[in-house]
Amino acid sequence: MNRFWIPENIAPKVLAPGVTAKIAAGEKMMFSLVTLAPNAVVPTHTHPHEQMGMLVSGTMEFTIEGETRTLTGNEMYFVPGGAPHAAKAGPGGALALDAFSPPREEYRPTASNTPA
Repeated sequence: MNRFWIPENIAPKVLAPGVTAKIAAGEKMMFSLVTLAPNAVVPTHTHPHEQMGMLVSGTMEFTIEGETRTLTGNEMYFVPGGAPHAAKAGPGGALALDAFSPPREEYRPTASNTPA
């Protein structure tokens, strides 16, 4: 199991047009460093995992269960498991760090994109 990751060495996973994620996972939790191109949209979706995140740079409109906020600075958010949510990057794009528990198996890195 990896204990250290360098984001530049992680192959990005495409989540939506203009949205990629670099994933690092342990047994019980997962980080996803998400890059959103200017005005990129993550469509409304749900998953059973709890998700917590922080905007690292840029701006992002985030909707959770019908409540929409424009995030700036290092604002944080929480998505309960099963809650519908969506995001849209601002005109300058956005970078966010998400954590999932338990890990999303469909996001788990494969041997081909896991750093040695």
